[in-house]
Amino acid sequence: MYLVCGEALFDVFSVENSPRSSELGFTAIAGGSPFNVAVGLRRLGADAALFGGLSSDYLGVRLGRVLEEENVECGYLVSSDAPTTLAMVGLDANGSAQYQFRGEGCADRQVRLEHLPALDERVRGLHVGSYTLVVTPVADTLMALVQRESDQRLISLDPNVRLNPQPDVALWRRQVEAFAGRAHLIKASEEDLALLYPGRDPAEVARGWLGERCRLVFVTHGGDGASVHCAYGSWLRPADTSLPVRDTVGAGDTFQAAVLAYLARLGADSPAGLAMLERDTIDAMLAYAIRAAAITCSRVGPDLPFEHEVSLIS
Repeated sequence: MYLVCGEALFDVFSVENSPRSSELGFTAIAGGSPFNVAVGLRRLGADAALFGGLSSDYLGVRLGRVLEEENVECGYLVSSDAPTTLAMVGLDANGSAQYQFRGEGCADRQVRLEHLPALDERVRGLHVGSYTLVVTPVADTLMALVQRESDQRLISLDPNVRLNPQPDVALWRRQVEAFAGRAHLIKASEEDLALLYPGRDPAEVARGWLGERCRLVFVTHGGDGASVHCAYGSWLRPADTSLPVRDTVGAGDTFQAAVLAYLARLGADSPAGLAMLERDTIDAMLAYAIRAAAITCSRVGPDLPFEHEVSLIS
């Protein structure tokens, strides 16, 4: 089982359904990068739990219901009277998402050191990412958890940089580097790396993370596909263009979930297992993650695919 750590929220999309300028409709979809990864893991056949703050307000209750319906284990959630974060989502002409977060003082940030869970042998790996890496007190809690567990469980990281919750790029860079120093597997988007390391070649950054601990780094390149960097070298696979692109919301989370689910299926969801992967297996995992992300892009919002759907387009 993977313990996915971080936020659960609602992505709020505007709906142009009224002729009156004084009226604006919205539709809200359960989301948040770690929330999506946990749901994606279950849909792809891997066991998952979510560790994070969940509000007792009606939105938080709804998020909890979704997790239960998706069979994500909820025993690690931290209940809070603080409100649920809302992410206001705008889409550009290419379907790429722009976010503005309403989250100051919200439940997903209120996870403290006293909430650190005891983990048993069922938990094979931890996944961390998104703005809970940089907002306190939850960022300190997640760092303490990763430091405690990194020598015995697989640690994966997705920076998923969002400057609206925390606009300090230098802080993002410090925190990402600190978590990367404990990670065995890292996935980042080209946009993430451009924000964190402007002017640097994404491949150079990715290879710089590799070492005795970190064995795999994936970089997603939007419509240009995704690349992998490992002991066997670096290579790129093109995007899957067999499906139309509706929007890109949740595509990176799908890619992440697919990689982790693939490892679990192989029984390689451990630091030792990761280190023993062969080149062809890594390439097959990259192809699988690209296919899974393409399905999500063909849908509106973070509607991640099920295992049988990915195999249908393989």
